[in-house]
Amino acid sequence: MNACLGSAASAALDALDARGYAIVDGAIGHRRTRPVENAFRYPVFCLRLPLSRLAELPARGIALDRRGAISFHQRDHGPCDGSPLLPWIRARLAREGVDADGEVVLHAFPRMLGYAFNPVSFWVAYDRRGAARAVLAQVNNTFGERHEYLVARADGQPIRDGEVLEARKAFHVSPFCEVRGRYAFRFDFGGARWLARIDYFDRDDAAPLLETWISGRAAPLEPATVRRLLWRYRWFTLGVVVRIHWQAFKLWRRHVPWFAKPAPPGAAMNR
Repeated sequence: MNACLGSAASAALDALDARGYAIVDGAIGHRRTRPVENAFRYPVFCLRLPLSRLAELPARGIALDRRGAISFHQRDHGPCDGSPLLPWIRARLAREGVDADGEVVLHAFPRMLGYAFNPVSFWVAYDRRGAARAVLAQVNNTFGERHEYLVARADGQPIRDGEVLEARKAFHVSPFCEVRGRYAFRFDFGGARWLARIDYFDRDDAAPLLETWISGRAAPLEPATVRRLLWRYRWFTLGVVVRIHWQAFKLWRRHVPWFAKPAPPGAAMNR
């Protein structure tokens, strides 16, 4: 960043770069189409974190690997052992043959008042020219299990905004969905706006069973905006977990078929 600019101005410029720090403040939406319709939309935010620059987080108002009202702990992500995240994701991508030699940006919920739960976090891997080469979607269920879906073009070319890429479903998330079918992923990688959409198709001859998206506008990540986040979202993590169970209760009450949880997949990742 430009050393001649003040911290607030630098943070504002950073927020306009898809590979820069930002608070992405927006909403999450979900729609189930059958056998009953169920839809909801909730306000949410996430942090956009360039992994090569995590050391800057404390100066921006977020505690790093220590207690804080809003904090980010590396042990909540990746291998979940507290080790640095950037070498882990680079090794993961290299094993899959993904040529991404630029920044890796993590979109994730932080810990609020000491607690965090990320139903899904997105690791966007860029090349040196700033093109998105791959997205690792790291999915967590409420049973303490996790799985990764690597979203990338088969020809190795950059992912375009709005392009649809698919992955086979391999992981149990909801007891109201079987582990079968496929996901269709779509992203908008703009600096000022972030969109991640995931549609779930349980069969090929029908419209998606589930439509899910998270989107928002980028705002500067600096102490002043972090303080406002704490006031607005202090019970954020509790709200995420309560809403998951509330929506499950609504489906159960409407007699949507229930599927027992299968054994987790043998492989940690699929694409």
